[in-house]
Amino acid sequence: MNWICCQLGARERYAVARALHRCGMLEILLTDAWFPPSNALGKTGRSLRERFHKELASATISASNLRVIGFELRAKIAAQRGWAQMIARNGWFQRMAVSRLSRIGRPEAPRILFSFSYAARDIFHLARSRGWRTVLGQIDGGPLEERIVGRLYEEDAAERGQWERPPPRYWADWREECELADCVIVNSRWSQAALEEEGVPASKVRVVPLAYEGPAASTEFRRQYPRAFTISRPLRVLFLGNICLRKGVGPLFDAIRLLRGEAVEFWFVGRLQVSRPDDLRDNSHVRWIGPVPHSETDKFYRDADLFVLPTFSDGFGLTQLEAQAWKLPIITSRFCGDVVKDGQNGIVLTELSASAIAGAIKRCLWDPGLLRDLSAHAVASGQFGLTRLGERLLNVLS
Repeated sequence: MNWICCQLGARERYAVARALHRCGMLEILLTDAWFPPSNALGKTGRSLRERFHKELASATISASNLRVIGFELRAKIAAQRGWAQMIARNGWFQRMAVSRLSRIGRPEAPRILFSFSYAARDIFHLARSRGWRTVLGQIDGGPLEERIVGRLYEEDAAERGQWERPPPRYWADWREECELADCVIVNSRWSQAALEEEGVPASKVRVVPLAYEGPAASTEFRRQYPRAFTISRPLRVLFLGNICLRKGVGPLFDAIRLLRGEAVEFWFVGRLQVSRPDDLRDNSHVRWIGPVPHSETDKFYRDADLFVLPTFSDGFGLTQLEAQAWKLPIITSRFCGDVVKDGQNGIVLTELSASAIAGAIKRCLWDPGLLRDLSAHAVASGQFGLTRLGERLLNVLS
């Protein structure tokens, strides 16, 4: 049974579509924007160049480049932001997808339609009307994650006014997506528990971890650590991703304060979604690098000594696999995908507090040998490869 993959954005570097294409089971990837290197529009914007993957060059792709640019321009002119913009974008994509799918050949042929959460409801209605099977790719922890994030902002007076709960319609549409789905794929046991707590039937939920295959340069890369870290050669700790409360930057900022005077340097790579603390703004041991294209992240993984992801809730945390590809030890929480084995390729925090994070960093700071051991075991596992992802996808409805 062939698969149709509907995807808004470049989530997971198109891993689902790529895995299905490798298996010879991808009939079409229907997405909002697709800019091959030869496309003149794609050359005008750095972000647009990320909306392509060479492994899908021979796949059948349906995209609406000019329409998506028009939508974004209209949203900008109308000063549409936040949830209003996100919901409008999800709705626009579904209308476009339904229009394209309505014209697909042999509509009565058995198919499986995959779509990511929050942009699947209308697409699933069409699919079910044609007798197709439906698979929902859940991207996060759902309403439970919202409650966790809400509590974080309620506890942080400085950030309290900078977060807005999604409107009831958002969750109503999501619940309908779950009802219409024959199967709901989650990326981790943490997300599985979160959805089942919301009443999604356990019989529908399947755990399918994310997939990532590192660049060729990372395969032979061997990490070197000094005998001891010093002020002139500090321990370089990397945080890469959206800099937000959900990902644990609150206790991480406090951990930096606890480590004042130590030979540690922190790199923050990503979009800043919280207020930058005054005492850390000009701290010589904190580098605020800002957002960078995915094509430029490898150098940060390569040059860092330690990766930190003290997240309160992540569907998986793809950055864990990216860091591991570069043999980078990881400090993380238990609220994301099961990549880190405590004491083997990283450290799993028993609690999300400043003292716990600072303590884990100190262990690495004072014992470079520990970092060498963790790095030696940070080997990309076949269970997170695209081939394994394809096998899992083909069996989710068995």
